[in-house]
Amino acid sequence: MRIHLIAIGIRMPRWVQLGYDEYARRMPRECELVLKEIVPGKRSKNSDVRRIIRDEGRCMLAVIPPSSHIVALDLAGPNWSTAQVAEALSRWQNTGTDLSLLSGGPEGLSEECKTSTAETWCLSRLTFPYPLVRIIVAEQLYRAWSILRNHPYHRCA
Repeated sequence: MRIHLIAIGIRMPRWVQLGYDEYARRMPRECELVLKEIVPGKRSKNSDVRRIIRDEGRCMLAVIPPSSHIVALDLAGPNWSTAQVAEALSRWQNTGTDLSLLSGGPEGLSEECKTSTAETWCLSRLTFPYPLVRIIVAEQLYRAWSILRNHPYHRCA
């Protein structure tokens, strides 16, 4: 299974890239984590933000692999514990299809993205900078994998 993290934003700060890369590198081949960056719409004081979000959403949907199980990262979803993330990862692996996680920009995901998903996952009720979401998702997926494989990472952190 490949896990596609489809995220708004390009050219992230070095600390974001290093954090994401650290956990993506740790993921095994059976759960390869692949980042697909989407160019954000240009925002200014007088921007049509609804149009920008809609356009970003269409770009995100266009890069989702066929037959992929789609999960929106959105506040409207359930706020899972780490053990529940591990259960979800196990369930996703058992489908035999790729997984696509959609991570929106500063204003979140388009309605089209939200309605195209099979399920929704809320990382936290806290508000995170959208670049930080990449690191959190990568770390939680690695932690979930470590729980499923009885790897010592989960017990050490």
